[in-house]
Amino acid sequence: MSPSAPALLNLVTVIVVTYNSAHCLAALHPLLQHCPHIIVSDNASGDDTAAQAQARWPQAVVMKHERNLGFGAANNRALAQVQTPFALLLNPDCEMSVAQLQQLLAVADQFPEAAMLAPQLVDAHGQPEVNYRWPSTLWVSKGPAASGPISVGFVCGAAMLLRMGVCRPTGFFDETFFLYYEDDDLCLRFFKARLPMVIVPQVQTLHRSRGSVKGKSPWRSEYWRGYHHAQSKITFVAKHFGGHEASKKRYRLIGITTVALCIRVLLPSPKHIARMVGRFRGLINYQNPFQ
Repeated sequence: MSPSAPALLNLVTVIVVTYNSAHCLAALHPLLQHCPHIIVSDNASGDDTAAQAQARWPQAVVMKHERNLGFGAANNRALAQVQTPFALLLNPDCEMSVAQLQQLLAVADQFPEAAMLAPQLVDAHGQPEVNYRWPSTLWVSKGPAASGPISVGFVCGAAMLLRMGVCRPTGFFDETFFLYYEDDDLCLRFFKARLPMVIVPQVQTLHRSRGSVKGKSPWRSEYWRGYHHAQSKITFVAKHFGGHEASKKRYRLIGITTVALCIRVLLPSPKHIARMVGRFRGLINYQNPFQ
């Protein structure tokens, strides 16, 4: 017999990694106020996120890290504390309802071999995002969108339901990736281990992309986004294709970024210029962690 709807929530620990994300807490509240198991893994926020989360959800375990550990590492610290059969990794800029989480858990009951399940992410206008595909290392995904639960090779890390007993032997995030591409790496390792990942398109979760960080220096945030995205992109290539391919990719991206930066200067947009400068700096400073 399948568990009742309220009992389903007792099967999952919701993990939210925060960094200056106090402005996101109100939108998370409709779900989290009903969840008995919550872990907030806070990456040394300077906007009182941790204290506000603890006050809003007294049942939550709030982990206050002394420094910004990065997305994957902060998730790993929380995952090590999970004692429920499932863990839901939910970005602060994602809004999921109780009914949606219950539906995702009900589908998980239909696929007991699945290591991971994920909803269909939609943007603020209700348009579906491309948050799943086959491994980009193997072939390019094409064709119509999924119309029902289906096994895939990658799901975006913004919202992932992990079946802990199946996932633990393979492990979770590689902390070599500070930010970005840690979900690509995790899904590729699951795919190679033949652990099914299932997209559930009927469960649609709002994703306010890039909305999880808000601070006094938005241009600085954009700079670091570009920096870490560039570094993680090359690290992913180095890990899965080798140092030679990573070096080729790095020099190619330096050329592309140089041209793009010149265009951005001619068509000024401070946000995009800051991100492009960060990307260029990340590529110039890159050192292969696997050598």
